[in-house]
Parts: sequence; structure tokens; C-alpha cells
Amino acid sequence: MAYVIGIDVGGTFTDGVLDDGAGVIVAAKAPSTPPDYSRGVLEVLAGLAEQLGQSVEAMLAETHHIAHGTTSSLNALVMGNVPDVGFITTVGHRDSLFIMNVEGRYLGSAPDQLQNVLGQSKQHTLLPKRHAVEVIERVDRDGTVLVPLDEESVRAAVRALLADGIRSIAVSLLWSFRNPAHEQRVREIVHELDPGAFVALSSEISPRIREFARSATTVMSAQIGPGLEEYLGNLEGRLRESGLVGPLLVMQSNGGAIAAAEAPSHAISTVGSVLTGGVVGAVSLGEQLGHRNIISTDVGGTTFLVGLVVDGEPVRASTTVINHHPINVPTLQVHAIGSGGGAIAWIDQGGNLQVGPRSAQSVPGPACYGTGGTEPTNTDANLVLGILPEKGLLGGRKALDLDAAREAIRARIAEPLGLSIEDAAAAIYAVQNAQTGDLLRKAVVEAGHDPRSFVLYAFGGAGPAYCASYAREVGVAEVVVPLGPVASAFSAYGLASSDVVLTAELSDPTAMPLDPARAQLTYDALEAQVRDGLARQGLSFERIEIVRSLDLRYTMQLAEVAVEVPNGDLDDAAIAGIAQAFDRRYSELYGEGTGFAAAGVQAITFRVRATGVLPFSPGLPKLSEAGTTDPTDALLEHRKVCLDARTGYVETPIYDYRALGAGHRINGPAVIEVPTTTVVVPPGTSGVVDHLGNVVISTASKHGLEGALT
Repeated sequence: MAYVIGIDVGGTFTDGVLDDGAGVIVAAKAPSTPPDYSRGVLEVLAGLAEQLGQSVEAMLAETHHIAHGTTSSLNALVMGNVPDVGFITTVGHRDSLFIMNVEGRYLGSAPDQLQNVLGQSKQHTLLPKRHAVEVIERVDRDGTVLVPLDEESVRAAVRALLADGIRSIAVSLLWSFRNPAHEQRVREIVHELDPGAFVALSSEISPRIREFARSATTVMSAQIGPGLEEYLGNLEGRLRESGLVGPLLVMQSNGGAIAAAEAPSHAISTVGSVLTGGVVGAVSLGEQLGHRNIISTDVGGTTFLVGLVVDGEPVRASTTVINHHPINVPTLQVHAIGSGGGAIAWIDQGGNLQVGPRSAQSVPGPACYGTGGTEPTNTDANLVLGILPEKGLLGGRKALDLDAAREAIRARIAEPLGLSIEDAAAAIYAVQNAQTGDLLRKAVVEAGHDPRSFVLYAFGGAGPAYCASYAREVGVAEVVVPLGPVASAFSAYGLASSDVVLTAELSDPTAMPLDPARAQLTYDALEAQVRDGLARQGLSFERIEIVRSLDLRYTMQLAEVAVEVPNGDLDDAAIAGIAQAFDRRYSELYGEGTGFAAAGVQAITFRVRATGVLPFSPGLPKLSEAGTTDPTDALLEHRKVCLDARTGYVETPIYDYRALGAGHRINGPAVIEVPTTTVVVPPGTSGVVDHLGNVVISTASKHGLEGALT
């Protein structure tokens, strides 16, 4: 027997899912333990082992691999909790990182911020100017060396950085992606002077055109690389001591994993790794349920995440943004806002109720946790509204303090707004539903998709409490709450479902039509690169799948559109087909007739994605048939719950999920208590338990919660 374990380390909770390959899946959950997140990981592993009736050592000895998603990289960048790094670039180009190619004034900004021209600023400088140094060298756009690397200038620059306490250095020389020799020599010199220094090269991290984005990506990778190396080294060491034989894999933002030993050298690829786990899980569950178009939504303790699966494939992006800086690495496209269960409710200067983006996280936590938190959160509001049971979370193992929740809401929200505690809690619930609905509109409707053709998956500890409401906000008719053994640990299930994915890319700006022979050489080199990378992972694969793509644009445009390129030998017909595919894709994205073929088309970045398919595909076990649609035997109690501010508190049936069987139908209003989450079935909707234990909610009719704010 060989186990596969997925571990999802969130800002509030750490989740784990184990699949034994024979139809048994178990899940565990524990509070996250910053700053040493490895303690929470070990606690979750102990919980998994307990359910198997084994010791942790025996379980890990039979584990094929662990797939681990971590927030440490993302949190470090967002919060600026990173070490000082040095930046080495070509003479005359130091300031490009600070000029930010104008992009720093708008990247990552909301429309209302963009309209405030006078208020725009470059808010997040990556490093002080004294840590940005220049060396003498010059390579041209074709990779030809115009000025040889002056090694003495390199030694002088490195000595200055080391003397200032710098131990991590980013190197981004002009046109290095066309010829990386100078960058590679700079690394050698750094290690001659300090063998223990961490070095990130732009030609390896982001071999793409556009100087600022390439440099920013490399600097951020250098910022998080040393910390990730230390964390993963300590974690893997503790796992080995506990009996782990198989490899530790780290999830990447591209939806696939990579060996922990290799992750720090491409640290930036792990940013957002836990954000993608749920999307990967949605693809896996969608294959079991026959769903091809899925809106993946995850409400954890800290964030609300939205990703899309279109025609069975997750929607991908080539760039993301953090703190006004572009990150040039392939990623699954995930939209996020700070609107999780621990999101803090507050009153702005205009007297308006806001929820998030600040979170109470696991420490100090929501007020009702009794661990030091005093600010009201979504979780506190749900407890006051009766959605959460007074007995607590995690099957009663996590006690909740109703009086503390009421006091936090009274002092911070109810009295300032002149509301009762109950009305204030209902208002918090309504704002949460409204802003999650707004993000759904941005992710789905503004991307050109019709929500009515999608099924919405809702997971995370808090997601099932809100999903029916935010699904109705955008017109989605069917919601699937993945339960069964995975319940609120669905992102960890996605990690356990993931394969190993490596991506190689190279910018080679060329006018279309391409020379087929030149394009073939580029793809052959990239494919060899990813195959070599897969061979280093220490795993056996069922098969290797190769996907080629190419970023193209109309001449003089600034942004590219990616299209798939056929495998095999390229010829003139294949190149013509690529151009036609670009025209079609451009029209799909921006509307019929928006293309301008007369301007000409340019090929910019060539890309190869290799998936090493692992011999494991976790599938949820089937649930026993109920034999009836009547769920009365699963009824725990009736309690007063407020799901609609206009009707107030209503005696509502509360069901025990563990007593439900496939085919049971629950008509709203109702609440289903699961050991690790709570499912709300609003008035006018109904939920049916399917053959895998998921609760499928029909949202055909609309019952608004807007009354909470009127």
C-alpha cells in the first residue's frame, strides 16, 4: 500500500488529505502555527495517522509522496517580510527597477484607484538603491556580446553588497535570455567570494523580454528563496526523522508540483501554490462528476479565492501581480480578496460597514475563539446568527465563545451604527455575500463567460456557509459542496491529486510567419529542458505529456495572447495554423472584429509545459444509498438561525452530515453540520446528497439578503 498526502498550509488552518490508493480517503485539520508552520504540518500528519489507526512513523514509511502547498512565499512578499537582497544589472540600467516602466503606477490597482491620478504612487520599492549595482557588459538583442563582462567590476559590486550584509543576490543583465553566459559567470564570481550566498539569475527565473518585469521577478525570487530553502530544509528533515521515505513535493502556481530540493532555486514559482490547489481539485472532481465548466471558490480563514475551469482545463495566465510588481511565471489564474472566515468587520471614515481585507488569522483569531482576538469577524457574525453551533468547530474540539462574539460586534459595529447586535451580525453576513459576488462577476462575467453555463464548487472552512448566496448573485443555478471525507480540506485534496508540472519558456521576438526550422529548434531545446527537469524529480511517471504554446500579438501591441502549438515537426502549414488560432482566440477574448491582421503578427515567447503524470488519481469513495429522500433520521435539532435579514431568526432544522446518505434531499432553510465546515441551504433552495457525498444545491429562486443594510 502506498499513501499520497496533500498538505495545505493556510493563514488560519492547515489541512491534510490522505489517499490510500484503494478507495479510502481521510482528512485532518489543525490551526496553522506561524512562524514555524512545520509544527502545524506535523499536527495534521498526526491526525491523519490517528484516523488510520497507525503511528506517524508507520504511515510515513508507506507514503509514496507528500504534496505541500505553502503560503510562506506569498505572505512574505505581500507583507514585505523578506531579507535585504542585492541587484546586479548592466551598467546604465540600474534605475529601470525603480522607474518601473510606468507600470508601477497602475499594476494591481482597482479601477477607482486608477481614476485617482493625483493619488497614484509607486508604493512598494523592492530594495533600496544602494543595493542595486551595475557591472560592465553588454549583449545585444541577438545574443551577440558587444562588450565582454568586466570581471573586476563584478567583484567590486559583489564585495560592496557582501560588506553591506547582503547574502541573496538577483542578477538581471540586458538581453540575458538570448545569451545567459554573462549571468552564469556572475554567479560563479559571487560563489567564489561567498560560497553560501543565494543567487537568482533572470535567464533561469524569467527568460522573457521586457527588462523591468524580468528584473522584478528575479528580485522577488531572491527575496523568498533563502527563507523557502530554510523552511523546506527543516520540514523535510523533520519528516525524514519521522519516517518519510518518499519525496516531499512543493506545489507551484502553475498547478503542478516540484521536488522540495529544487523549489528554492525557482522560488517565485511557488507563490500562490495553495491558491491553485482548489482549482486542481475541481478539475479532478469535475472528471468524476462530468462537469467541464466549473467556478472554483474557496473561502478559507483569510481569503476568498476564485478560479475557472473551462472545457475541462484550468484557465492559465503568464503573469500575475503583487504589490504593483509583475511576476513573470506561468500560473493558474486565481482571483483573491481578503474575505475569509476570519476577515475583520470594521467601520470606515464615512461610517460604512466594511469586511476585510485584514484577517484575524489563527492568532489572535476571531473573538469567539477565545485566543486573544477582540475584533469582530465573519466567523463571529455566523455564530451570532446561529449558523455555527455554540458547541464549537471541528466536531466540538474547537470551542466557541458566543458572549465574546456578541461583545466584539456590539462594541465595534452595532453601537457605532445604531444597530442591534443581531442586525449588525446580519449586516456583516450580507456584506460578505455582496463582495464575494462582486469578485465572481469580475472573474467570470468580465472575462467574457456566461455564469449560467457553469457549475460552482464551494469549499474551504467557510465557503459552504455563503456559497448559495454568492452563486445567486451571478446567476449560477447549481452549487456543488465537495464533502465526503475531504470536506473543508478540498484544497489539500487538490494537492494530493496534482501531478508534477514543469514549464520552460524563452522569448525570441520574431515576425510571423515564423521560420519552421528555427521554431522547431527552440521547442526542441525547451522540451529537452523540461524532460531533464522531470528526470531530476526522483519519481516514476505513468507518462509524460508535453504541451507547446506561443505568445503572440499584433504589431505595436504591448500585451500578448497565448495559443497552443501542435507537437511534432513544424512546417509552413503548422505555422499558418498558429496565426489563424491567434486570430480566433483574440476575437474570443475581445469580441468579433477586434483583431487587426493587417498590422502583422509577432511571436514573442515560446513555452513548453511538461506534466509528469503520477500513478495515483485520488477519487472520492461512493456513499451508501439512503433509500429515501427524507433526511429526518439525520435531524439533530431545531435552532433559531438568521439567513435572511428581512425575516429575522427562524426555527431552522439542523442536520448531521455524518448521518446523511446518497439521495437525501434537504429543503431550505436548513443548516448541515459537517465536522470541519457548515453548509447553509437558504430559503427557496434545496440540497441533494450525491453518490460521492457532495451536497448539490439548486439556487433556482432568488432570495436577497440586501435587507440587512436597509
